[in-house]
Amino acid sequence: MMSKRLLLPLTVGLAALTGVCIGAQTPAGNAPPKRVLKWVGCGISKLGFMQDLARAYEKRTGVKIVIEGGGATKGLRQVSAGESNMGGSCRLPLVMRTKAGIDKVDPAERHIKIIPMGWDALVVIAHKDNKEVSSLTLDQLRDVLTGKITTWKELGGKSDQPINLYIRKGKISGVGATLRQQLFNNPRQEFAARAKVLASSGKIEKAVEADPYGLAVSGISSSRHRKVQMLSLDGAAPTMANLKDGKYHLYRILFLVVPPDYKTDPDIKAFVDFSLSLEGEDVIEKAGTLPYHKGIGLLRTGASSEYIMNMETIDNKGMYTLGGH
Repeated sequence: MMSKRLLLPLTVGLAALTGVCIGAQTPAGNAPPKRVLKWVGCGISKLGFMQDLARAYEKRTGVKIVIEGGGATKGLRQVSAGESNMGGSCRLPLVMRTKAGIDKVDPAERHIKIIPMGWDALVVIAHKDNKEVSSLTLDQLRDVLTGKITTWKELGGKSDQPINLYIRKGKISGVGATLRQQLFNNPRQEFAARAKVLASSGKIEKAVEADPYGLAVSGISSSRHRKVQMLSLDGAAPTMANLKDGKYHLYRILFLVVPPDYKTDPDIKAFVDFSLSLEGEDVIEKAGTLPYHKGIGLLRTGASSEYIMNMETIDNKGMYTLGGH
């Protein structure tokens, strides 16, 4: 059974910001320079909400947040190693099961807390002018990714042209790890050997933009900034409304990654409080990302057992915090 802690609603409001804004109590003439915070992480979180959130926070407080991409793994591990103030991840920290059946978190991603900020639909993208298909079933997507389906005609299209499949390098990227968890319920699932392997979601999206017969899976938070076509899955378009209503079945959580003792750092704590406030939530939603608590029922209805098991492990290790508590 899923822990009730994973399903509690967010309760942090604007009042949480009172008295914690950097330099708020210091006379202007004697105020020290405001600290610059560093955020590093997945491009999907960056484009999905973080750029907008950082701009809104700087406008409100004068505190600048320098944003650096590089992927979910980089975000998790740099914060864990103390090399970045904050990070962003579109996957859970890696959980490994020992031969004795004990779940352990990868040591390189252990010294963090993750805070769920929003929901990202994993979307199938094709070239904007591709007229072959407009919708896939989840089973068809599984068969494309594993190489059982290789042509557009096999998907119901008119052409015998091969599907040019693009996938992320490795199995622990944000898209790669979550796709294996949510679609296959298997973190070690192998994808088609014929697929073209690229180093980042951004490179994959650009490749599909340029390839009339290209196909890939990426996050909607970044894909919506590209000139690509996003296909429906099981008849449901990847929209915020369909995601919120549980009609779109392929998704993951976007996390803010902070040090385990982040509350002792007033600068980081103030940003977390802002991010979880009504004002911060409004920024996230206007950026095009479904705020976490507005889709919290998705954990009950569509998350795979592998995804839930990993969330439970992270929670039991004290690494998961909802609403900053």
